[in-house]
Amino acid sequence: MPSNVSPGPWLRLTALAGVAACAVAVVSGTLELGTAHRLLSALALPPLAALVAAACVVHRRLLAPSVAALALFGIAAAVTIPGLHVALAALALAAAAVAAALTFAAEPAKQQTVTRSPARDYVTLTKPRIMSLLLLTGAAGMFVGEGGAPPLGDLGVLLLGLGLACGGASALNHVIDRDIDRLMGKRTERRPVASGRVPPSRALEFGLALSAGSFVVLASLSNVLTALLALVGNLFYVLVYTGWLKRTTPQNIVIGGAAGAVPPLVGWAAATGNLTLPALFLFAVVFLWTPPHFWALALLIRRQYEAARVPMLPVVRGERETTKQIVVYSVVLVAMTLLPLAWNMFGLLYAASAAALGGALLWLAWRLRRETTPARAAVLFHYSLAYLALLFVAMAVDPLVA
Repeated sequence: MPSNVSPGPWLRLTALAGVAACAVAVVSGTLELGTAHRLLSALALPPLAALVAAACVVHRRLLAPSVAALALFGIAAAVTIPGLHVALAALALAAAAVAAALTFAAEPAKQQTVTRSPARDYVTLTKPRIMSLLLLTGAAGMFVGEGGAPPLGDLGVLLLGLGLACGGASALNHVIDRDIDRLMGKRTERRPVASGRVPPSRALEFGLALSAGSFVVLASLSNVLTALLALVGNLFYVLVYTGWLKRTTPQNIVIGGAAGAVPPLVGWAAATGNLTLPALFLFAVVFLWTPPHFWALALLIRRQYEAARVPMLPVVRGERETTKQIVVYSVVLVAMTLLPLAWNMFGLLYAASAAALGGALLWLAWRLRRETTPARAAVLFHYSLAYLALLFVAMAVDPLVA
């Protein structure tokens, strides 16, 4: 990734957000606002951490002031002596201001011209189709946690914060997977970063800015648990799945599916402020749904995964084992969707929906097992998308008609 490109607008915005948050923390500290001060101070950490990440990967001249700002801010949080606490926070503010100033200061001798990428490419970086399903499961989690329709404003905050987290993680995925995307043919080679339309440094800054913004929105307007869960899902998808599992093990999507199962937890936490057993059920449903869904896709594009040396199950173990695992996971998934009926978590609408949708899923999985063809894999893949969406809609609507 080039290091002679000046910081772009997304990183500058993130740096300014860090300065503003540090300033608010210093002011609130001098006013001794107690819990409010601690919450306001926590909002400074995401933009400062994003600035450090960008400095480590691309903009090395920002490294010293950004690390100093983050370290001083962390030390200030640990110090309880009032005067020293505020003084350290003020030093962190000064370091953050230096880092922000450097994002605007170009070095003409090293400057590389970067053409402006179309806005649609930045939209593409967020993977809107995937995001829409994640937002739906997150919103349904909020409906279930609320036991009905949540306040419209709270739902809007959830969708905004979760959308930023999902979009940020997807943009960072584009950066890390750009080498794989170039090898997987028409499906991915024209993606913005892989094709060169968006420089990796700009996509990195964009992803970090969205990720930091997600925490700030959810922590300030919802609750800290919601923000932390969204951040954990983001980091797990980027660092654990994309950066490690995807390239090393055929169980990548099994373990990595935990990232896609986080949005319902985020929605539940936004409604309740806690995590209980019903929330873990929502997590388990998406977690168990992920392998058969993605293995159906992997059967369709096995040759592309093979060309990119991605160890997906069909590449490593073959079609026969893959279809077997699809059936096994589908059976366990359908059983899990029916389990809450034993303790009356849902009513008749959900019961009928889960049974009908699950029956169709099992039938399609069994047909694929009996006759493994691209056409049957495609049908199962597309149906699995509708299956999860409709199942979570049933969860959300069920308490409204009970």
